Amino acid sequence: MNQHTRFNLPICLAVEEDAFFHSDRIIRDYIPDMIGQKTIIVSEQFLIDIYKEKIYDISHDFGGAEIIAMGAASFDEAVAIAKKVCIEDIKVIIGIGGGRVLDTAKYAAHISKAVYICMPTSLSNDSLASPFAVLETVGSARKTIECKIPTAIIVDTNMIINAPEGQTLSGIGDTIAKHTALYDWKLSASKSSSRVEDFAYALSRMSFDSVYHCDERNMKSRVFIRILSRALVMGGLAMEIAGSSRPCSGSEHLFAHAIEEYYPGVKISHGLAVALGTIPACIFQGQDPSGIMCFFKSHGLDFDPRSYGITPEMFADMWEKARTVRPGRITVLDTFAHDEKQVGEIYARMTEGI
Repeated sequence: MNQHTRFNLPICLAVEEDAFFHSDRIIRDYIPDMIGQKTIIVSEQFLIDIYKEKIYDISHDFGGAEIIAMGAASFDEAVAIAKKVCIEDIKVIIGIGGGRVLDTAKYAAHISKAVYICMPTSLSNDSLASPFAVLETVGSARKTIECKIPTAIIVDTNMIINAPEGQTLSGIGDTIAKHTALYDWKLSASKSSSRVEDFAYALSRMSFDSVYHCDERNMKSRVFIRILSRALVMGGLAMEIAGSSRPCSGSEHLFAHAIEEYYPGVKISHGLAVALGTIPACIFQGQDPSGIMCFFKSHGLDFDPRSYGITPEMFADMWEKARTVRPGRITVLDTFAHDEKQVGEIYARMTEGI
């Protein structure tokens, strides 16, 4: 293995209807030692308000667990939660929310060595099972920090059905991005001393295939939610086995990071930014993007940059900045010079949807 020979796997992945109401039974079946241990629940105030009944029910199941409404998804917030956990001898952290909450709770559990139970309210990206947390450090700067993956992941299909559709589309975007990420990983291995970890590669490819070739197109169907949940978890496990984010993150993610860092005014989720980046990345790699564009269309994922307020000039600059956001990460962008004319043609193709 390229970084470590040991890796962790979640003990439990439960994808069920009303799973949040049965979380105590699920935990009792899989990790009975956790029942009766001192627990806290980390969420956000608006989610606590929306899902009051479910969250208080979970709190009751875990011995009246204290519910914490976190502020920013930041390094400081995660450290503050970890400090509380250590001082008060808390053994279990349950994260209930989207990517912001899950990353903060996951890192807090990592530092404090608490057991971490992940309960997503949406499937917006593969961070729910990944060994990384993306947290704010100073100002709006964000850093990807290594941490431990969850001990248990509990997905309530009813929660996901009722989540905003944009969040599920974001999760789809993050899954489809594995197509170009895997190409970049192989390319990087051919140009450096690193190597592709075969099992991690296969898991990431399976994650992509399971969603891309899924006959069920209705994002509100339990079948599709189960498939997407497992695909996102497989992506997280691929990263855990590889000891890096390479199985799931290539040039398309560098594009998304460039938007996050240099264009914070552009309102686009991580997964949708990555989906937007996948089409040009395909073209840069010499792959035909038409299949992926058809797939996005069939799910109603809008890949016209104008829909997000991205002008041709911004788009070209984002791709230029993408080359610099992660020094040392070799992708297809390192194999050719930045060509504004080519990027302009890709922009036009994406706006026309062909």
